[in-house]
Amino acid sequence: MSLGQSLSIALVGLTGHVISVEVDIADGLPGYSLLGLPDAALMESRDRVRSALVNSGEVWPNKKVTVSLSPAWMHKSGSGFDLPIAIALLAASGKIPESRSAHTMYLGELALDGRIRGIRGVLPSLIAAHKNGIRIAVVPDANLAEATLMSEMTVIGMDNIASLLHWLRTGERSHVQELPLEDSSPDDSLDFCDVAGQDAARFAAEVSAVGGHHLLLIGPPGTGKTMIAQRLPGILPPLTREESLEVTALHSIAGSLSSRSPLSTTAPFISPHHTATRVAMVGGGSHQIRPGACSLAHRGVLFIDEAPECGVGVLDSLRQPLESGSITIARSVGSVAYPAQFLLILAANPCPCGMFSGRGRNCTCSSQQVRRYLSKLSGPLMDRIDLRVEVEPLGRVQLMESELNNSSADIRKRVVRARDIARQRFSLDPWKLNSQIPSRALRTQYQPERKAMTFLHSELDQENISARGLHKIMRTAWSIADLASHERPTLEDTERAFTLREGVGA
Repeated sequence: MSLGQSLSIALVGLTGHVISVEVDIADGLPGYSLLGLPDAALMESRDRVRSALVNSGEVWPNKKVTVSLSPAWMHKSGSGFDLPIAIALLAASGKIPESRSAHTMYLGELALDGRIRGIRGVLPSLIAAHKNGIRIAVVPDANLAEATLMSEMTVIGMDNIASLLHWLRTGERSHVQELPLEDSSPDDSLDFCDVAGQDAARFAAEVSAVGGHHLLLIGPPGTGKTMIAQRLPGILPPLTREESLEVTALHSIAGSLSSRSPLSTTAPFISPHHTATRVAMVGGGSHQIRPGACSLAHRGVLFIDEAPECGVGVLDSLRQPLESGSITIARSVGSVAYPAQFLLILAANPCPCGMFSGRGRNCTCSSQQVRRYLSKLSGPLMDRIDLRVEVEPLGRVQLMESELNNSSADIRKRVVRARDIARQRFSLDPWKLNSQIPSRALRTQYQPERKAMTFLHSELDQENISARGLHKIMRTAWSIADLASHERPTLEDTERAFTLREGVGA
């Protein structure tokens, strides 16, 4: 038989498409033709596949070899097609049974000595394969940890092509690597009990975790802004299995699973440097469109320290994903949509020198410099920030009282309880968090108490808040009410939400 076939997956963002790899071996001048819109890395597969097979004791056919990747109209990229091409070629040569290779998906890059190297995007590829009815997959051993998350499929990890061919010919495997699915716990070294004082900022972080509200912390250096942001993932509820799969799939495409366990149920924490570009923040690329920081922070926290120092347009590029929960990137090679439902935490100094505060610290900045510095946070972006808290310098007494603060475990219990209340309230609605309540629903079935609405309408009439600000305050009031186990936001809850929105210490 001179025709062989195998299956693989081509990813476009998080969406996978089944690719049929067909190899035809015919008489004629020896050559190798690769069809189906391959990129440069895929075009180089010929030499990798040939060396891997020869160095594994197999014979390379001295004939005309034609490789077709179908559907032919779709762009294919990456070195993950090396393994399915090698399997289809051996099937065409009659070296392995066609029945064992035609209904199994293969992913992996081949080294010249026959080893199977890890690739990006294994988990989203397996999810796409399962949706298309494929139940068996062969992946590199290096990707087995994330691949095991797809428990609905039979996933086989292989470290070299010789072992794979032995299994295809005999059904025997030289070794079986079992990975237990154990959930990882948050980092115990980052606990809220380490944060001294800052009751207003700690409460704002708790409200932020309950309702998914974005937070701005303004204060001099050394007051604990970064400490609070780093500990926020530890008070978020653990990710569900579906959420964990989604987060791991994004990090698999970006190649950042080395810094995050594929089995982790802890919300991700992404903290790009303030010199990051817009492409690094939202994603992009010329040949392969990869997710940016806002997508890697999906279901977790995106923390930007020294926010006013970011380049022009970098923070404003987050305005669209803040509203929609996703980011669409259009390039010449195509358009890709990535989820980006994250919790934005911004930290900023009150002035360029950082010493301006209500306690009269030695600030050397003029009022014009202070205004110009804070104006780098644009009005449209600030309008999307629900909570704005001033973090004041600590005194000696406050530093000594840090042991009296609640731990992250205690705060997490309150957050989980408040989210359960919201989940029961929204059981018939398509949203789950208070920050996601639509404006129309806020004006009808999810209004606060009458006194609270009278207070908000008065502030709106005096133009102290905008219409968007009114809705933001109402959503925050629901989170505060859930923490206090109130059936509906009271006037006190709403006033506290208004105070947090206006940036005055709560």
